[in-house]
Amino acid sequence: MPPVLTGLAAAAAEEEGYDLAFTPSDGTLVALGFAMVLAFMALIMTRRLTPMVALIVVPTIFGLFAGAGFGLGDMVIDAIKSMAPTAALLMFAIMYFGIMIDVGLFDPLIRLITRLLGDDPAKVVLGTALLAGAVSLDGDGSTTFIITTSAMLPIYLRLGMSPVVLTCVAGLMNGTLNIVPWGGPTVRAASALSLEPTAIFVPMLPSLGAGLIITLAFAWFLGLGERRRLAGSIDTTRIDGTRGDGIFGAPRLFRGAGSKPGAAVTLHTGNFVAVRGARGAVAATSLVDAADTAMADTMLDPNRATLRPKLIWFNLILTVAVMVLLVLDLFPLAFVFMVGASIALIVNFPKLKSQADEIVAHAPSIVGVVSMVLAAGVLVGVLNGTGMVTAMASWITEGIPAEMGPFLAVITGVLSIPFTFFMSNDAFYFGILPVLAESASHFGITPVEMARASITGQPVHLQSPLVPAILLLVSLANVNLGDHHKKVLWRAVVVSLAMLAVGVLVGSIPLRA
Repeated sequence: MPPVLTGLAAAAAEEEGYDLAFTPSDGTLVALGFAMVLAFMALIMTRRLTPMVALIVVPTIFGLFAGAGFGLGDMVIDAIKSMAPTAALLMFAIMYFGIMIDVGLFDPLIRLITRLLGDDPAKVVLGTALLAGAVSLDGDGSTTFIITTSAMLPIYLRLGMSPVVLTCVAGLMNGTLNIVPWGGPTVRAASALSLEPTAIFVPMLPSLGAGLIITLAFAWFLGLGERRRLAGSIDTTRIDGTRGDGIFGAPRLFRGAGSKPGAAVTLHTGNFVAVRGARGAVAATSLVDAADTAMADTMLDPNRATLRPKLIWFNLILTVAVMVLLVLDLFPLAFVFMVGASIALIVNFPKLKSQADEIVAHAPSIVGVVSMVLAAGVLVGVLNGTGMVTAMASWITEGIPAEMGPFLAVITGVLSIPFTFFMSNDAFYFGILPVLAESASHFGITPVEMARASITGQPVHLQSPLVPAILLLVSLANVNLGDHHKKVLWRAVVVSLAMLAVGVLVGSIPLRA
C-alpha cells in the first residue's frame, strides 16, 4: 500500500503522478531547496565541477534526499520536454549565425566597430555595452548574445582582454533592458495580474534609465581596469615579426615563416597565447579553448574558403527576414531558425560535402550549449517535482510579518532578486506574484504597483543558470559560468536595487501603503 502523502511534495506528486519514495516535511523541503542551489553555485564558482555536470549531479543527489525515489526520472524528463523547444532554438540559432559569420556577413560590422573603438580597452568594453543594449531592444536574449559575441569577442582576443568582461557587460545590459513591455517578465506580470504591459512599463522609465546609466558606468570602469591591466602589453602592429593589413588593421599573418598554408601559428597578445588554425581562426588559450568556443573563430582570415562576398546581400536580406519573423512571433522561434539555417546552407554551400563540413564545424559549440540547457532540466525537474519551489516560496511569503504589510511593494522588489534567480520567471510571476499582490491589496497597494516592483530583479534573473540565454552567452565565449557569476552578480544586485530605489523616489513604486 503506497504511503500517505502530505504537504507540498504530496500535492506535486498527486498532480503529476510521480512515484515518491517518502514525503519530507515542508521545512525539510525548504532547507534542501536552498542547500541544493547553494551547493550548485559553490561548486561552479570554485570550479570544482563544470556547470553541466553540476546541473545533473547536485539536483540528483538532493532529489533523492527529498524523497523523489523512482519518480526522479519522470520529473527530469517532464522538465526536459518543456525545455526541448529552447534547446532546438539555441541549436539552430548557433548554426545559423555561425554560417553567417563564416560567409562574411558580419565582417563589415566588425571592421567598422574596430575603426570606431580603436585599441582602447575602455572604449571596447563601453562599445560592448552599447551594442548589447541596442540589440537587446528586440527582447530576445539569445539573439543579443549571439550578435554581441560575434562582433566583439574577436576584438577582445586581439587585444588580450578578458572574455569574462564581455559576458559581464552583455549580461548586465540585457538583464536591465529585459523589462521592456514586449519582454518576458513584464508580459508575465501583466498576464498574471490582468494588467496592460504599458501600464507597468511606462512609469518605470526613470528606473530603466538609472539602471542603464549604472550599467554603462560599470562597463566603463571594467574597461579602465582592462586598460590598466594591459598597459604597455598591447601590440597589434607586430606578430611574430610580420606586419600586414588584416581585417582588424592588425597583421595578416596566416602562416608561419616557411610553414605550409593552414598550419597553426602562435600569436602573442597581452596575457594571452592564441593559435591560428587551418580555418584562419584565432583563439586565446588561457581563457578560451579554440576547440570549444563558438565565436572564437570570428577573428577570421579574410581569405577563408567559406567567404561568399557575392551573396552578402542575399544573406543580409535573409537575416533581416529571420529577425522580423522573430519579432512578429508568427512561428515558433526554433522553426524560424531551422528554416533559416537550411536556406543559408542550400544557397551558400550547395554541395553536399560543403554542407556537412559546415554543420560539423559548429558542432562543438552546439553540443556545449544544448547539453547545458538539457542538463538544466534536471535542476528544474527536481525543484518543481519534489515541491521545493512551492515550499521555498511559501516559507518566505508566509514569513513576512503582518506589520510589514504596508511595505509589501518594496519587499516584493527585494524578493524578486533571489526569487527570479533561483526559479523561472513563470514560477515567480504566475505562482508567487499573485499571492503577494492579493496580500498587498489589503493594505491599499494596487496590483500594478506590485507588478512594477516585481520586475526590478531582472538584471539578476538574467544571470541565472536556469536562463538558457546566459548559458548560450558563456558557451559562445567559453567562459566558466562560475567566473561569470563572480564578476556579474554583485553588480547585477546593485543595478536591481538602484532601479527599485528610483521607482520609489519617483512614486511608481510606493515605499509605504
